[in-house]
Amino acid sequence: MAETIVRTEDLWKEFPMGSSTVQALKGVNIEVEKGEFLCVMGPSGSGKSTLLNLIGGLDRPTRGRVIVKGKDLASLDENALALYRRQEVGFVFQAFNLIATMTALQNVELPMVFARVPYRHRHKRARELLEMVGLGHRLYHRANELSGGEQQRVAIARALANAPSIILADEPTGNLDSRTGSEILELLRELNRSKELTVIVVSHNPMVMSYAHRVVHLRDGEIAG
Repeated sequence: MAETIVRTEDLWKEFPMGSSTVQALKGVNIEVEKGEFLCVMGPSGSGKSTLLNLIGGLDRPTRGRVIVKGKDLASLDENALALYRRQEVGFVFQAFNLIATMTALQNVELPMVFARVPYRHRHKRARELLEMVGLGHRLYHRANELSGGEQQRVAIARALANAPSIILADEPTGNLDSRTGSEILELLRELNRSKELTVIVVSHNPMVMSYAHRVVHLRDGEIAG
């Protein structure tokens, strides 16, 4: 029987907006199996990024639960939640979120600096990760010297730095042309296969669907269909 690694139960997220309240998520129930490549599709404003932020421990739900590897994230204090984000989850963002003046190598090392990995070990791992994503020849180029596709590869290598079990990707092809976007999705699929990583991608780009094992559609904060 497949192991459920992520489960949301009646997940709600509301944001105050002046005198009213915006319901970003409305009772969302999702189960993700270990080693699955899940695509969450939906238009802008459907709640995709909110869902990803809750699974990643970047925000807390208004009500309902996010359970990862049997642990309810709501039961974690801020320190434990920071440890969860550092050890269990790797984030890939649409805007890459690299430090422009740091080299590719330094950007990938950064999560390991916060995890207090000794310099020699983190330098070696960062190099290996960049070689794995096809950037062994760009180690010492600053992020602002790299193309969009190269920056996203650095971001993926950085997401893998602390050996997470889950990769969360928020519109990873959003700032890329279709060919480069396909290359990034192929890389995520290969990592899912070879490393048995659980990958959750949220996107409004239909191209993403063909790379996933399963597609969930989100509309107006609810699972559609």
